[in-house]
Amino acid sequence: MSAKDLDFSGKTAVITGAAGHLGAAIARSLAQRGCSLNLVDIDAKALFELVDELNSTTSAKALPFACDFADRESRLEVIREISGSTNALDLLINNAAFVGTSKLEGWSVPFESQSTFIWQRVLEVNLTSMFDFAQGLADNLKRAKSPSVINIASSHAHVGPDWSLYAGTEMSSPAAYAASKAGVVNLSKWLATTMAPQVRVNSVSPGGISRGQDNLFVQRYISRIPLNRMATESDVIGTVLFLGAELSSFITGQDICVDGGYGVW
Repeated sequence: MSAKDLDFSGKTAVITGAAGHLGAAIARSLAQRGCSLNLVDIDAKALFELVDELNSTTSAKALPFACDFADRESRLEVIREISGSTNALDLLINNAAFVGTSKLEGWSVPFESQSTFIWQRVLEVNLTSMFDFAQGLADNLKRAKSPSVINIASSHAHVGPDWSLYAGTEMSSPAAYAASKAGVVNLSKWLATTMAPQVRVNSVSPGGISRGQDNLFVQRYISRIPLNRMATESDVIGTVLFLGAELSSFITGQDICVDGGYGVW
C-alpha cells in the first residue's frame, strides 16, 4: 500500500454531521488528500468556520450546507441542492446523529422517563436521514467510477449497555441511540444489495471515543477494552478512508467495529 492508495484527488464527498468532532476530523483528512467536500450540519457557525479553515489550509474545495436533520423538508432541500450542483459523487459519509451526551430533555434519563417524542426525533436524525441522503443522492453516486457509502453506526448497535459503567456518573445510554444505530447497520446491509453493483455500502461501528468523559466511567470502560484505551477520531478515520478508497473495492455490506475489542468478550 502506498500514499497513492489513499489519494482522493479529483473525488467529491458529502459528509453529514460535518461540524462535530468525528465529522470535522473526517473532513480534514479527506481535504488533506485532495477531496472536494459538501459539508452538512445543523450548527451553521461551526460549519462555516470549518469550511473557511479547509479552504484556507488545503487545496480542496469545501462547501457548507446548513441542515436541520430532524426536519425532513430541510434534509430534502439540502439533498436537492447538492444533487443539482454535483455530477458524480464518490463518497457519501452519513455521520449526523444525536449521541449519548446530547442535551435533550427525556434523553439521558432512566428508562421510565425516556420520551417517545425524543425517541422519534432520534430515529429521524440517526436513521431516517441516512435513508434520505442515500436515496436522494443515489443517481449522483452511480455516476462515479467507484462510489462508496459509509454509514457511521456504533458499538451500541451490537451490545446492550453495561449499566455498571455508568453508576455514579451523569452519563447514560439511551434506548433510542442503541435502536437507531442497530438500524444503521442493517440499513447498510439492505442498501448494499439494493445499490449493487454500482455502489458499495458499509457501516463503521466506533466504540467509545475519548472526549473528556467522567473519569470514573473512563476507568471502568477501559477495563473492558482489550487494547486498554478509548478510541480516538484517528482510529475511526483510518477505517473510513479504507472503505472510501479503491483498497476496499470488493467490500460491501459489512460493518467494521472500531472498538478496541469491546465486543469480543
